[in-house]
Amino acid sequence: MEFNTRLLHGKAIVRNPSREILPPVSQVTAFRYENMEELEKVFQHKSMGYAYSRIGNPTLSSFEQRISELEGGSGAVCCSSGMAAITAAILAVCESGDEIIAASWLYGGTIDLLHDLEKLGIHTRFAKTMSEEEIRPLINEHTKLIFGELISNPALRVLDVPGISALAHEAGIPLFVDSTTATPYIAQPLLLGADVVIHSTSKYLNGGGNAIGGVIVDGGKFPWKAEKHTALADFGKYGKAAFIVRLRTDIWENMGGCMAPVNAFLNYIGLDTLGLRMERICENADRLAKALDEQPGIEVNYLTLKKHPFHSYVEKLLKGYGGGILNFRAGSRKKAFRIIDSLKYAMIASNIGDVRTLVIHPASTLYIHLNDEEREAAGVYDDTVRVSVGIEDAEDLIADFLQALKASEDAADES
Repeated sequence: MEFNTRLLHGKAIVRNPSREILPPVSQVTAFRYENMEELEKVFQHKSMGYAYSRIGNPTLSSFEQRISELEGGSGAVCCSSGMAAITAAILAVCESGDEIIAASWLYGGTIDLLHDLEKLGIHTRFAKTMSEEEIRPLINEHTKLIFGELISNPALRVLDVPGISALAHEAGIPLFVDSTTATPYIAQPLLLGADVVIHSTSKYLNGGGNAIGGVIVDGGKFPWKAEKHTALADFGKYGKAAFIVRLRTDIWENMGGCMAPVNAFLNYIGLDTLGLRMERICENADRLAKALDEQPGIEVNYLTLKKHPFHSYVEKLLKGYGGGILNFRAGSRKKAFRIIDSLKYAMIASNIGDVRTLVIHPASTLYIHLNDEEREAAGVYDDTVRVSVGIEDAEDLIADFLQALKASEDAADES
């Protein structure tokens, strides 16, 4: 099956109890059993079933199975947010004294999290280029994983998943990839060599801006070794499933970062149109980027522009798509604000992946806690405008941004 057919008719689409075409929302706290022996087996993981929604819920399971199939994984775990998913995934394999190698151009919230983990004794070595030459010297006996974003937000740098995963596996460590901005429609990191994929489902998977969530998908192929990843020592008997077993039955259960059933349902139905939305969003972003690139006084950053330093990866890894995010440098913070404030259709909001076009000044919002050096490494400057392109008619979006550019120039002339 092709992508859109698999979305609607894949193996994860199962018959529901009362023949519903969508999974019911099990908006309950706990599940009733006829006798104590049954419930005991569920708690001991000796019998299939649900006991308490913090540790399992059928609506969550429906969404987990669906996204796992789309990514080509062996299993998935839903979390309360994308940041909760990254936190749980890292803590499942890292403990005090361990190290992570990560891209310096990550999303600002992820960088903040990695700094927070340093207080727990888990340290991060940041790589500016995420090239083999830069990463190899950073690997030592304390390195437990490499982490990067497939398409970084907003720098739009692309992670060479096949190359970096080969290097990681040579060193006996896994590659974790945040694929939020790519989605399984554009790329499937597990098939490219990654070991774990993470999404903020609040973005493109959901698509409607109506539910916060995150998901972790395990490839189920990494050969975990207790002597290397001591955090998994008690789960060695599960072999290649050690990570997801510890994640689900230990870290995820105990931290309590579960996704709400109604959010799982909203994310589930959002997936129905993922392929259609991403095709339209990528087409719109490409057209808008090329129209803006013809305008004087701004510097446009989008992957399908031939001048982009990562343009070669568009065909190599991203199936010819550039994703839904573009950004441009306006020349000054003041001008960036004028352009944003002059837009009529694009909404000023901090999310991405909505069906509506969203715009923001990242330096004064999402990256406010980072210093100038960290912001620059992440591709964020004082005059950067980030655009999350929606599904509106491209002609209207282009006209809106062109009139905003003109309005900002007119305002500058008047002042």
